Amino acid sequence: MRTLKLLITTLFMGLGAEAEELISPEPPTQNEFEVKSPNSDAELKLTYAPVVRRAAPAVVNVYSRRVVQQHQMSPFFSDPFFQRFFGRRGQLAERERVRSSLGSGVIISGDGLVITNHHVIKDGTEIKVALSDRRELEAEILLKDERTDLAVLRILGSHGPYPFLEFANSDAIEVGDIVLAIGNPFGIGQTVTSGIISALARTGVGITDFQFFIQTDAAINPGNSGGPLVDSTGKILGINTAIYSKSGGSLGIGFSIPSNMVRVVASQALSGDGHVRRPWLGASLQDVSPDVARTLGLERPHGAIISELYSSGPLAMAGVRRGDLIVSIDGVEVDNPQTLDYRLATSILEATVQLGFWRDGKIYHTAIKLMPPPEDPPRDETKITGALPLSGILVANLSPALAEELSLPLNSRGVIILDVDRGSPASRLGLIKGDELVEINSVEVKKIEQLEVVLSRIALPIEIVIRRNGRNIRTIVRG
Repeated sequence: MRTLKLLITTLFMGLGAEAEELISPEPPTQNEFEVKSPNSDAELKLTYAPVVRRAAPAVVNVYSRRVVQQHQMSPFFSDPFFQRFFGRRGQLAERERVRSSLGSGVIISGDGLVITNHHVIKDGTEIKVALSDRRELEAEILLKDERTDLAVLRILGSHGPYPFLEFANSDAIEVGDIVLAIGNPFGIGQTVTSGIISALARTGVGITDFQFFIQTDAAINPGNSGGPLVDSTGKILGINTAIYSKSGGSLGIGFSIPSNMVRVVASQALSGDGHVRRPWLGASLQDVSPDVARTLGLERPHGAIISELYSSGPLAMAGVRRGDLIVSIDGVEVDNPQTLDYRLATSILEATVQLGFWRDGKIYHTAIKLMPPPEDPPRDETKITGALPLSGILVANLSPALAEELSLPLNSRGVIILDVDRGSPASRLGLIKGDELVEINSVEVKKIEQLEVVLSRIALPIEIVIRRNGRNIRTIVRG
């Protein structure tokens, strides 16, 4: 009692007579402050064991292997005598090496559908999953989505049914909720860590195109990638994908992809085309700075400014104009462009949503039907072969759909390089994946059909103009 009285006095010190009125004149009874002893083992034992027993069997280790060509220098060719006769030819010898990566995953259906991170299985040619009962099984890749850093696998063979976890609603969680992270950190074996939700809707992380991460202080380390973040009922709240660290180990700042985003990607894996189709507004969006907010007459910075419109896109067709500020979607406030991107990416195609936007000091509302970006013109992927300077490239026609898929500017059009063969004439010219072909011998390249006509009539010297990172680069091939 003496300690409690001293605390109350300290709290109200300096309030004078008013403090006396705030303190109950009747002293509390002993029972109000009595510390009760546990009446049972259940009260004595606070444990996450029931949740772990439910969730852990559905968490798997994911192994990815791929064969790569590695250049190796022969010690003989560092000798000037050999270089005099052979030059630098043969100086680099190629040999095959196997590269492996290790991560985690979680089974989300009884027939063996597995979610993991894209970066865990990227470029993998052989995928295996190890179950909690130590079985190692082959798996195939159903879908890889680099933009969300998610991948969907299917366990091969008739070994099921498998234990699996259901998704929770990641929009219903709050900061402070208890969570568990399950995975295989550093390859030491399945490990469970606990923590809380530290923050929601983290958008400045720079990991994926859709930045709306759950932040947690549950320890996440290398090898945890692709494993689940589960709630107190054992349902999936997110997929652990990254940490903030200066040492490579956990500093209590980990990031998970929300389950509502994961659910959308998983559902589209069953469509069979290997691509994720997302709603598209046909606009480029810009953040609102404090200066812009003052100019628009806003009380605080929020929303997403439309900086560019596609003329036949959903927003333009609904009457929204460049310079309008989107402030809500279906009644949910839009804090920034990343918030709007996330809300769209977790919405259903063909659905109709209500967008609120600010114009001339007023808020207006309009209905938008959610459609995917058009594949117009068709991408028409084509491999350039033969005795040509551009031989060895895989090209495609740019459309709104492909531009969105590759995170290119809204109105990107023309022909883009999707891949370049190692050691090909095109690679020796310095062409790389993502370059856009602009001109060949002063002829503008708009479509692959036009490119093929130009290449059929080509003669040295050849002047090639490409666009890379917004800059035009000019190359001349003389022979």
